[in-house]
Amino acid sequence: MADQVDYQILGDDAQAVVITLDPGEAVRAEPGAFMWMEDGIEMQTSTGGGLMKGLKRKLAGESFFMTTFENKGHDLRKVSFAGDFPGKIIPLDLSKGDMLCQRDAYLCSADGIDVTLAFTKRFGAGFLGGEGFFLQRLSGDGLAFVHAGGYIVEQELGRGESIRVDTGCLVAFEPSVDYNIKMVKGVKSMMFGGEGLFYAHMTGPGRVWIQTTPFSRFAGKVLSASGGGRGEVRRGIGGMLGDLIGGE
Repeated sequence: MADQVDYQILGDDAQAVVITLDPGEAVRAEPGAFMWMEDGIEMQTSTGGGLMKGLKRKLAGESFFMTTFENKGHDLRKVSFAGDFPGKIIPLDLSKGDMLCQRDAYLCSADGIDVTLAFTKRFGAGFLGGEGFFLQRLSGDGLAFVHAGGYIVEQELGRGESIRVDTGCLVAFEPSVDYNIKMVKGVKSMMFGGEGLFYAHMTGPGRVWIQTTPFSRFAGKVLSASGGGRGEVRRGIGGMLGDLIGGE
């Protein structure tokens, strides 16, 4: 089995990844990510390493089971995967180190890559971050692919350099980046700004990936436009109070 995989990312606003497998080579994917595969590839669903690994993935926001796609033929064969909403696919080389990702970001990877839960460095960061208490940790020696909404911005932070990111827009970051949650300053900003009460404070060194369109924001707009909700669901009480005072 090769640690790296040959791949091609197709599309622009709704991307798919096509992976070429050597004979005997395999990839793993989140159930529901599969698009198509050529003859000679066989798929098998399992916990990917036992009950505890399945439970850890479940806590990290992924499925209890994983699907393995193995090339059983004698020639190169292709298999393709895509996310379940419009967005970009990011290849991450884990041979250079682990990655921390938001829940549900994992799409597929080289066989042998582990997807487990990761506690944030501070209890409050995970508890107040709005994206779930756990982050995903991707580890192993090979490529992994994560899916995120809209356009992806990659920020390279120098030592001591900081940025503040909407918690929903944070996709992935290297473990060397210090991650914490800060409260938005000012009562008016918190209640009527339409954003939320907290943001992620990221301090380098290391890389950070940011998405322009979190699924929660996209779903909120669709719900609002369909008449099924008022405003973005992610804004919470502050955003709704702002609408009321504004006369909307």
